Amino acid sequence: MKYYIIAGEASGDLHGSNLIKALKQVDVQTDVRCWGGDLMQQQGATLVRHYRELAFMGFVEVIANLRTIFSNIDFCKKDIEQFQPDALVLIDYPGFNLRIAEWAHQKNMKVIYYISPQVWAWKESRVHKIKKVVDKMFVILPFEKEFYKKFDYDVDFVGHPLIDAIENFKADVQDDFIKSNNLSDKKIIALLPGSRKQEVSTMLPLMISAAKSFTDFQFVIGGAPSIAPDFYKEFISGTDTKIVYNQSYLLLKHASAALVTSGTATLETALFSVPEVVCYKGNTISYHIARQLIKVKYISLVNLIMNREVVKELIQSELNETNIKNELSKIINDKEHISKLQKDYTELKQVLGGTGASLKTAKGIVEYLKETIS
Repeated sequence: MKYYIIAGEASGDLHGSNLIKALKQVDVQTDVRCWGGDLMQQQGATLVRHYRELAFMGFVEVIANLRTIFSNIDFCKKDIEQFQPDALVLIDYPGFNLRIAEWAHQKNMKVIYYISPQVWAWKESRVHKIKKVVDKMFVILPFEKEFYKKFDYDVDFVGHPLIDAIENFKADVQDDFIKSNNLSDKKIIALLPGSRKQEVSTMLPLMISAAKSFTDFQFVIGGAPSIAPDFYKEFISGTDTKIVYNQSYLLLKHASAALVTSGTATLETALFSVPEVVCYKGNTISYHIARQLIKVKYISLVNLIMNREVVKELIQSELNETNIKNELSKIINDKEHISKLQKDYTELKQVLGGTGASLKTAKGIVEYLKETIS
C-alpha cells in the first residue's frame, strides 16, 4: 500500500523512520512519500520536504512565518493528490497536520494519526476536530487513552517508540565514541540545547556558563542534525566545550549527567538513565501567552508521564547560572538524590508499556486499512 507520512520535527523523523521499517515488515508492498528527515529517507521513503524547512516555534515566530507556512500547506495538498496514497499518516506536528487532516477528510482519504498532538496540555477544543477528521489514532503516552475516552473517542495505546529506538541503538552500536571525537578521559556532562536555532541561541550560553564550576568534567554538546556546524562556533569560542554531531545517543550513553532543553530529549535522557536538569527559556511574549493557555503542571515528558517532579525543571527566569550550578551539583554529587532518580527512571520505563510500539502501530495501520478499504 501507499502511505504519505508527515513529520515536522527531528523526533517525528526518528519515529517515522521506525514506523516505515515496521510497515515494511507487515506490508511488503509499502511505498512511502514523506515530509520528514534523513532517517525516514534512509528507510526508503521519498523525501518531499525536510523538517529543517518547517521548524517554527512560539506564537511570535509562527506569525512572522505565516506566508511560508501557508505556502507549504498548499504545496503539500497538491503533492498528496498527485501521489494518491491509501492512507495519510500524520506524526504529531499539529498546527500543520490538523489542517492537512481536515482537507484530506473532505477528500475522503483515510487519515491516521500516530503520536497525538498534546491536546491534553492546551487547545483541548482540538479534540472535536480530531474526532471529526481523524479515522484512527495511535497514542504513545499511557494517560492519553483515558483523556480521549472522556470525549467518547477510542484510541489505541501502543507504548512509546523511544524505548524501541534506544534498545535498537544499544544492540547495533559499535562504540569508539571517546577516541573518534578526540574527547578526554574526564567524565562527560551532556548539553542538549534543542534542535532549533532560536532554542540553541537562548539555552546554550546558559548551559555553558556552568562549565567553570565543574572543571573535573568535560562539557559536550549534542549538535542537532538540522543546524549547520558553523552556527555553534560563536557559542563555544573561547571555551573548552566540545561538540559532536548526529551522535546524541552515543553522547547520552557516555554521559554522567545532562542539561536538556524540554522536549523529546528529556525522555531520551531518562531512558538512558542519565541524571538530568531540564532547561527552558523562550521568547518572553510567547512564554506569557503559553502560560495562560497551557494546563499541565510540567514541561518535561518525564514529569508529565509520572505526574510528579522526577527531574528538576528550570523555566524562564529560574534558568540562570546559579540555579544551573546548584541543580547540576545535586545530580552529580548527591548520592541519595541520584539513587531516587534511578528508581524513578525504572518505574518510568514500566509505565511507558515496554517495547514494540512501532510494530504494534504498523500492524494496527495495515489491519485498519484492510478492514476499511474495499
